[in-house]
Amino acid sequence: MGQVWWRRPSSLPIALVIMSLCIIIAGGTIRINDAGESCPDWPQCFGTWSFDVSADEQGAYWSEHPDEVDSRGIDHRYTTFEIFSEWFHRLLVGIIAIPVLFNALLARRMVDTYGSKVYHTALFGGVLLMAQALVGALTVSMDNVDWSVALHLSLASIFTSTFLFQYFAMRKAEGSKFEVFTMNPEFVSANQKRVDAMMGAVFTLMILGAWVSSTAGGQYNQGCSVGFPNGWPKCNGTLFPSFDGPGVLVQMIHRFGAVLVGLVLVSGSARLRSDAQKHEVTPLIGRITDFTAGLWILNVIIGGSYIMFAEAENFPEWVSLLHLIMGVSCFLVAISASFLFRLSTKQSSEEE
Repeated sequence: MGQVWWRRPSSLPIALVIMSLCIIIAGGTIRINDAGESCPDWPQCFGTWSFDVSADEQGAYWSEHPDEVDSRGIDHRYTTFEIFSEWFHRLLVGIIAIPVLFNALLARRMVDTYGSKVYHTALFGGVLLMAQALVGALTVSMDNVDWSVALHLSLASIFTSTFLFQYFAMRKAEGSKFEVFTMNPEFVSANQKRVDAMMGAVFTLMILGAWVSSTAGGQYNQGCSVGFPNGWPKCNGTLFPSFDGPGVLVQMIHRFGAVLVGLVLVSGSARLRSDAQKHEVTPLIGRITDFTAGLWILNVIIGGSYIMFAEAENFPEWVSLLHLIMGVSCFLVAISASFLFRLSTKQSSEEE
C-alpha cells in the first residue's frame, strides 16, 4: 500500500496508543495531587456532571450520602482543580470510546485485508475499555485501595499495548519491509521466552510501583526516610532496614525488585545481541531491548531523585509523575519486542 502514513488504516491504532497514554498521564496527575477520591460517586461527580462543586455543595452531598464519605472525613473539601482532574480523566475515557468503536468496525470491514487477528485484537481493545471503566468505578467505591490502583494501571497498560500489537500486525499485512518481521526462525525460537521474561519483569515492577505509590510507603515519610544517602539508595540509613512498618516493606520490595529486573534486562539484552550476531539477524531487535534497559536505568535514577530531593512533608510530585511515565514507556518498548517476535514467528512458519 502506497498511502502516506497518516492515511493508512494502521494509523488509527497508533492514535489510540497516544490517546491511551494521555489517559494514563491524566490518571497519574490525579494521584500526585491526591485527588483520587475527589469525585465520590461514579459516573457522576457529587451527583452532577460538572466539576465546579463548591465546598458547601460538597458538604450537602456528603450529608445526604454519608456512606460515600472518603478516608479524609466529612469535613474535608476538595479544590476545583482536584475535582477537575478526576472529572477530566473520566471525560477522556468517554471520548476514547468513540475511536475504539470505530477501530473495531473498520477492522471488521477490512478483515479480508488485515485478517481476523487484527479484528479480534480491535474487539479485545473494546472489551478492555469497558473493563477499565468498571475497575475505575471499583477504585472510587474502594477509596483507592492499593490493589485497585495497581489493577487500574495494569489494565490501562495492557489496553494501550493492545493497539500497539494491532499496529504491528496491520503494518505486516500492509507489506512493511520492517526487518524484524522476517527474523531467522531459529533465533526467534531460542529467544522468545527470554524476551517475554524481560517484558514480564518490567510489567511486574511497574505494578509494584503503583502499589508503593498507593500505600503508606509511598506517602510523606511513612516508609523510608528522605534525602541522600539515608533515604536513597539506603532506607532509614541502612541498605537492610527493619521491616516493622508496612511502608518500609513495600518500598524495599520495589527497590529489590528493580535490581532484579535490571539484571534480567541487561543480561537478556546482551544475550539477545550475541545471538542476533550469530544468526545474522537485524541488530534492530537488540537495540529495542537495549532501549528497554536504558529506560530502566533512567527510571531508577528518576525514582531515586524523588526520594533524594524530597523534604519530610514535601515530595516533588512531578518527579513521581515522570517516574510513572517512564515506567509505562519501558513496558511498552519491552512488549513491542515480544509482539515483534510473535509476528515474525508466524510469518516464518507461513514461509516454510
